[in-house]
Amino acid sequence: MNASAHASGSPSAPRVTVVVLTRNHVRQVVDTVARLTALPEQPDVIVADNGSTDSTVSLLASLFPQVRIVQSLGDRGMAGFNRAVLLARTEYVACCDDGTWFAPGALARAAKLLDAHAQVAVLNARVVGGDEREIHPACLMLAATSPGADNPAGPVLANFMAGACIFRASVFRALGGYEARLSHGGAEELAALDLLAAGHQIAYCEQALAHREPLYHWFTRAQHCARARNAAWVAWMRLPMRDALAATGRALAVFARQRSLGPAGVALLRGAFWTWRRRRVVPPHVVLLTRQVRRAERHVRAGIPAMAEKYDRSGQRAW
Repeated sequence: MNASAHASGSPSAPRVTVVVLTRNHVRQVVDTVARLTALPEQPDVIVADNGSTDSTVSLLASLFPQVRIVQSLGDRGMAGFNRAVLLARTEYVACCDDGTWFAPGALARAAKLLDAHAQVAVLNARVVGGDEREIHPACLMLAATSPGADNPAGPVLANFMAGACIFRASVFRALGGYEARLSHGGAEELAALDLLAAGHQIAYCEQALAHREPLYHWFTRAQHCARARNAAWVAWMRLPMRDALAATGRALAVFARQRSLGPAGVALLRGAFWTWRRRRVVPPHVVLLTRQVRRAERHVRAGIPAMAEKYDRSGQRAW
């Protein structure tokens, strides 16, 4: 693990730490870290390595001695963020994957917004392609299905993109980070429900610009099933019975479309006891927000099928 070059408490100490999640994408993560370390905000950068078996760790350590590297023994998915965020010394933490980087000035603008709006715990960045001409469909969907009136920080959201957000570090730690069993889909949805239940807000921040290459991600059959299963598990853990049953029905429909009804259904059932032991239904106002979002999402999918198709393929959420 490499020590950060910034001294805590010094006049030039950064406001934001960027945590980059990676696994076996050595060329991609080197390019991303190079972009992040060149930002005018001079953020601390921590790489959360999910058990890479290529030259990721050694090459990063050689090229960027100022970057801290947190290694996991295996692929922990989004739970790989957890230990890295614990090590951050700044008030705010920006999370991204190894194909996403923040634009110059984006982190400074995000920090100012969070400074001014104590009720906002998470800002979802606006994610665009490398040439900035196309916005990530998940961002379009989140903004289009905002369940409430805008606040000064941006449209209020009921969820966020784990790979393109800026957190209050203290709130992330209070949540206990991302649930490891949901680390390959659904962990951010559970975190969002718990944030909202605790009285925090999530906002979509146009001013926090992030780039992503490639913009879209196509999932395998197993990944589609895992995300649908995890969404059902989250519903059983946090939502009323009506919503949990509906999420289970959606998961079974995905399993059937992916021709994995038997194996995926068994996997869903195996988690029943685990989810039931963790069941803690969120307050009514949070349930109402989630239902509003789902209705809005159905409307968007019906009205703009091309965007909905790209959103489904982007892998940001499996509702």
